[in-house]
Amino acid sequence: MKYGYARVSTSDQDLTIQETALQKAGCEIIRGEKVSGTSREGRQELDTLLQFLRPGDSLLVTRIDRLARSISDLQDIVRYLEDKKVSLICTQQPIDTSNAVGKMFLNLLGVFAQFETELRKERQLEGIAKAKVDGVYKGRKQSYDH
Repeated sequence: MKYGYARVSTSDQDLTIQETALQKAGCEIIRGEKVSGTSREGRQELDTLLQFLRPGDSLLVTRIDRLARSISDLQDIVRYLEDKKVSLICTQQPIDTSNAVGKMFLNLLGVFAQFETELRKERQLEGIAKAKVDGVYKGRKQSYDH
């Protein structure tokens, strides 16, 4: 059986494009959530899907970065799927973990997803440092009263 997982990072983004692609790929059940992919924390829909999958099933995502943004999370998920004898398939990338070429592409794209996340974090920190020097950045507003 094919199960789909769709994810966007923020509540103002839309899951429709991913859900439509997963339906076209033959997914009978699709779980979606609006939460950051940089961590597994708080991703209840993904956890539910992972627990539900059975040997011979396939987990489909549109792109690998919808599943994980860090190589360690991706590897943990893939190991979990392999242990359950479940394949991972991406609809927009040449990934199908039921074969060697698909596994190779999975690992390559996982490295690039993590690299992109780390670059984004570096740019953010550089921007904050510059804003502090320019006197523009004052930090986050106090969230509680003393």
